[in-house]
Amino acid sequence: MPNTNEDTILRINRFFDEVTRILRRGGRYICISLLQEHILRKIVDYFSSPNYMLRITRCHQVENKTREEEGSAIPVFMVMATKFPGITQRVLELSLTDSPPVRISTPEEFINSVLSVQQSALVCDRLQNKNVADVGEVNLDLYIPGNDSPRYSIYVLDRPSTRGKSYAVFLVPQGRGTDWLFSTPEGRRHFLSSVEKDRVAIVILRRDHKFLDWDQVQDELGPCVRNLSPPGLPPNYKIEYLSLGADIGSREILHEGESKISGKFVVEEVLDNDQTTRIRRLVFLDNQLVVQSEAKIRSIRTRRGKMKSVVDPGALACEHHAFMSVGVNEVLRNKTDAEILVVGLGGGGLCLFLRHCFPMLRITAVDIDEMMLKIATEWFDFVVDDQTKVVISDGIKFLEDTAKKGKKFDAILFDVDSKDSSVGMSCPPKQFLENSVLKNVSKCLSENGLFVLNLVCRNKELRPGVLNELKSTFAAVASMKMESIVNEILMCSKTPKIEDWTSNWKTSAEGLNEIGRRKKLLNSDVIDITELLDGLTIEW
Repeated sequence: MPNTNEDTILRINRFFDEVTRILRRGGRYICISLLQEHILRKIVDYFSSPNYMLRITRCHQVENKTREEEGSAIPVFMVMATKFPGITQRVLELSLTDSPPVRISTPEEFINSVLSVQQSALVCDRLQNKNVADVGEVNLDLYIPGNDSPRYSIYVLDRPSTRGKSYAVFLVPQGRGTDWLFSTPEGRRHFLSSVEKDRVAIVILRRDHKFLDWDQVQDELGPCVRNLSPPGLPPNYKIEYLSLGADIGSREILHEGESKISGKFVVEEVLDNDQTTRIRRLVFLDNQLVVQSEAKIRSIRTRRGKMKSVVDPGALACEHHAFMSVGVNEVLRNKTDAEILVVGLGGGGLCLFLRHCFPMLRITAVDIDEMMLKIATEWFDFVVDDQTKVVISDGIKFLEDTAKKGKKFDAILFDVDSKDSSVGMSCPPKQFLENSVLKNVSKCLSENGLFVLNLVCRNKELRPGVLNELKSTFAAVASMKMESIVNEILMCSKTPKIEDWTSNWKTSAEGLNEIGRRKKLLNSDVIDITELLDGLTIEW
């Protein structure tokens, strides 16, 4: 079947009709094929009828032998159509791994599963013949036939200018896939530099799947991991499997829901590095490797003597919130009280922390998604009271209306994420940095007020434009950058800073640490002063 011309199709139909005619009930038509797409579709179209049971099996041994002898291999399949006239339901089975065959519900899903194997084989072929350091990394998802959610996500990275003679697979425990080290390109490159291997495959265990133990994971990944080997790997090389520990990790889903604005989400709990501390997370399923909100859970005893799980208000799971809090403490250094605006509520972690640090602080939080308020109060112990209020509104529109009313805040904090992943800037959405919006921010600030911006620019070329916009509106800009995360906190002032602004930030950070200790919010400092000063740049 070299093509899909009309005469070719007629000839193939006659051939299949003759196969059907001479097969007895229970007889089998067996075909070994590379299953080019037009052939695959024709076979599935004909043999997925009620008269047949159709199974396609991938021939791993054939491929492995060809790869050993020739250096590369194209996936080879065995098609087996078993004749059962009058069968009442369509039976489609796939065996693409060493596991037992899986029943597939629709012909299109059946076809797509085979095509995805062929496409991944092309990626693997390149990985086995070339160093991929020039492209940064290669990413592929592994699916189980019959499930439209990936079971594993694999990131393959190479050290530059190596011959690919060493290779390891790092298995990320469940619940740790959102760590900066594994969920961002920067983190994965940092991880590669710490592992003495020419190639590393970082494997994320995806949610919505159950895993028994590391042995099961290694058995499932075996064929794929071998196919991702680097070009110079010795024939008898034993591929190392590494992990953070013997435990596969755990993830408990507490709540699932859907927001009209943010889509489907889950509230889940995972164990921290010490395997004893519980972390509660809000994750939007459209972007599963990014944690929207996070909180540490502790157990307390109620007046009736029962144990109760509560959010620890002093444990800032999102590191950038600590640096944003330094900005709030800066405006409070010369005031007995203050009023601030937080655009982007999320799970309410930042507002909760500020409320416990500064009891006299008045907080207005604005979020466009009313579901966020429901999640924050029901799952993250956020409280609305006389000092803290929430407005469900578009942040840009709220600033515009507030500027017209002449309302002033001592600090305005932007902690809002972008739903458009194509822009290259995760926080904030690009429209929040338009000149008209920034001017409204300035109008809504008191004379000595601060604009505190959480900026996440994955496309580094966007940053200079952001700084230019800020400098055109504000008299002084300071940048606080953290090595361990991609967030950058920008502090913007309406008034010029002639004095030593660096000294002010050091004092405000030390003051925040002192408040944390005095109120027993944390056992350790909220801010690492050395890290703050190392990452501090006065942009003016």
